[in-house]
Amino acid sequence: MSNSTPTVTWYYLEPQTSCPKNPFWHWTIEQRGPSLQIHVMEDLFQGLYFCVVQYQRRGQTLNFTRSINISAIYPTTVSKVPSILQPTQDKVFTVKTNSEVRLVCRGLIPFVLQNPLKEIWWTVDGKTVSELSNERFSQKNSLVTNDYGDVTEDSVLLIRDFQPEDLNRELNCSVRNQRGFMTHRVHLEEEVSLPSLELGCGLGITLVLMLLLFVVYQVFWLELLLLYRSWFGTDERHLDDKEYDVYISYARNSEEEQFVLSTLRSVLENELGYSVCIFDRDSLPGGTITDETLSFVARSRRLLVVVSPGYASQGSQALLELKAGIDGMALGGHLRVILVQYKPVQRQVWVRELRRARVALALVRWQGDKSKELTSRFWKRLRVELPVRRVSSREEGLLMRLHSQNSTNSQTGLLSSTNDPLKLFNSGV
Repeated sequence: MSNSTPTVTWYYLEPQTSCPKNPFWHWTIEQRGPSLQIHVMEDLFQGLYFCVVQYQRRGQTLNFTRSINISAIYPTTVSKVPSILQPTQDKVFTVKTNSEVRLVCRGLIPFVLQNPLKEIWWTVDGKTVSELSNERFSQKNSLVTNDYGDVTEDSVLLIRDFQPEDLNRELNCSVRNQRGFMTHRVHLEEEVSLPSLELGCGLGITLVLMLLLFVVYQVFWLELLLLYRSWFGTDERHLDDKEYDVYISYARNSEEEQFVLSTLRSVLENELGYSVCIFDRDSLPGGTITDETLSFVARSRRLLVVVSPGYASQGSQALLELKAGIDGMALGGHLRVILVQYKPVQRQVWVRELRRARVALALVRWQGDKSKELTSRFWKRLRVELPVRRVSSREEGLLMRLHSQNSTNSQTGLLSSTNDPLKLFNSGV
């Protein structure tokens, strides 16, 4: 028995320090006798409190200490019914078969003072996970937040090696406390996976083909253009009444003249099947040069100008042909002028008419031995600028013979009705 009346002292241990605090610092909390009274509970009053009882016994002072932890909770006026935050009711999850599936259920469970029961769980086909015999299913709960006793918890349903038959299972997430109960059902559907391997291979093949086509176009664009013209190009002979495909203009008594007569004319007529007009060969003796030149140029679809240092000198035949061709282009006719550079020529020595028209004219360069073959870039580039020709081999042979006869007769002055080879061709057919 105590020899004196025991004294009771309360202490509060601040969370930031390890030192007890007394007397109390707030008017809403006070000690009355052996009791500690908190009139208005606040957040800062939470923590660890110590009760120290001191008394005398047989001349000795004895201390008896007990501790109590005080936590704040929401008042009863706040709803205490539990709820499921996620998933929503009838939520559809997309899953992959033969993989691990994690389904997360988050619930809010308020604290009820009379009965602190708090539960969150999954059921599979009406059974809890612990009741299932299938070891592929497991459940793990974890605390997310604790807000004055109202806890938010996650319950994760883990399904290992998900099988197609699991899509038809009934999966429910439930929460419960002393005040209520809530459950949400979730649905599963199989994820439609994109064929990544096939898609990647297809994309890679497409890129390779595009790169290959780009390289092919850069290397063979002339061949592709000629092929396109041969299929879809329009034969200009059916659209106009021109007599010649090409009129060749060149500087007389020069090296270029030999190139025109032995190479250019021969290939255009004999190999490519074009009707070629050369003034010195096809003009009638005794005619007016100016009138016949203008007539020949007007009856031609292309004017082929072989550029040389002495070309188109003042008062020359070539200058007259060049002016007639440029005027024909300017007037919007079907005549087009093509420049052929047999040897490198500085542009400063070109005549004024040629320099002005160079911007709108195509220039094809002869590159010596590299251009002799019919498959060379020179002849392909020239064919792109020349009219499209579609004739059979029989028609080509007949036209070549008629042009040859026309050339022979015009040089001997015996030209009559053979001046128009198309008429003879039609009569021959």
